Amino acid sequence: MVRRTVVTAAILAGALALTACGTNREEGGAAAGGEGACDTSKGTLIIGSVAPLSGDLSALGLGMRNAADLAIDQANADCTVPGYNLVLQAEDDQGLPQIASQAASRLASDPNVVGVIGTLNSSTAQTVQPILSERSIAMISPANTNPSLTRGENFAEAPARPFDNYFRVATTDDLQGPFAAQYLVETAGITSIAVIDDGKTYGAGLADAFAAAAEEAGATITSRERVGEQDQDFSGVITAIRGANPGAVYYGGEYPVAGPLSGQLGAAGLNIPLMGGDAVINAEYVPLGGRPGDLGTSVGAPPEELPSAQQFISDYEAANYGEDFETYGPLTYDATRIMIEALATALGDGDWSEDTRTAVVEAVQATDYEGASGPVTFDEYGDTSNKTLTVYQVEGDAFVPVQTGEYTAG
Repeated sequence: MVRRTVVTAAILAGALALTACGTNREEGGAAAGGEGACDTSKGTLIIGSVAPLSGDLSALGLGMRNAADLAIDQANADCTVPGYNLVLQAEDDQGLPQIASQAASRLASDPNVVGVIGTLNSSTAQTVQPILSERSIAMISPANTNPSLTRGENFAEAPARPFDNYFRVATTDDLQGPFAAQYLVETAGITSIAVIDDGKTYGAGLADAFAAAAEEAGATITSRERVGEQDQDFSGVITAIRGANPGAVYYGGEYPVAGPLSGQLGAAGLNIPLMGGDAVINAEYVPLGGRPGDLGTSVGAPPEELPSAQQFISDYEAANYGEDFETYGPLTYDATRIMIEALATALGDGDWSEDTRTAVVEAVQATDYEGASGPVTFDEYGDTSNKTLTVYQVEGDAFVPVQTGEYTAG
């Protein structure tokens, strides 16, 4: 039977009624087994997650939730935290900062929450970070890429860590943007580029990093434009950029806008590629309007090409989830395993209390982990040592990897 659930209410009086898993998973997953295999006499502890489980970005968030769910299932089956049963409390932030703040407050108010996995969006992370920091709750993101989250607003000139409880296993946009620019200018040979973003923390920051690096590589940024994340008609911005006859469009934002924007560029006769970051790479990109030849970068190496990811892929498939693990599945799995191992280290043979949270943060900081996505350690800012990035290109109806490596200036 399924041994753990996605929690929707706090633990009351030391008892928790376990119900259905909260995923679209069928019975018989990776951790199926008999009751009582591990000692759970000390009770139940909660790992929270905050991600969009509904709305336009739900495909990414559901993949994150499922990957965290799998990691917790396996830890329970392996008795990784002796004396305790672990459960996942998956909060839906809909990709909106205000709702993410409310989700973080619910988690922070529960004394049995040991850590939080998330968020997806950098803008939601900005609201969640201070709430969890007040309670010394470790937070590991598989997806946030804005540099300011770990190194402060003046990250380029005077980096300073804002929250010592915050970590991430995804590399940052001050590397991702230049990596994309290097490919588009030096490899693809495109030297006139229009840059568009959605004005959000992730999109605008990534577009800025790309534009600066593209100019440094010798390209001309023909125009800078902005669209709304709910926009559907891009005729105005297309008119604004077409006069300069760019050879490509770089878009800082997410696939629900990037796909239709690409389709409308083509319909307007601009048969040029659109390129974006990790948030444009999704199975829905082409159905939404994305075209063959479009490009995107993503954090990490392609999971299907990583020997270290094959067990995760096999276990995820065997667990019978109703959704793909998507872009951040392996990274979420690793983030959750790191959190669980840090919890086990922090507890030792002792009992959980809220005072243990500081020790969990310290154990996460000391991580030296070989994960599905590759090796992970954290620097003094909480950033991962794994700087690998991949360029993908649309072929047919899917993104396929074309180049993997690390950004090197010059």
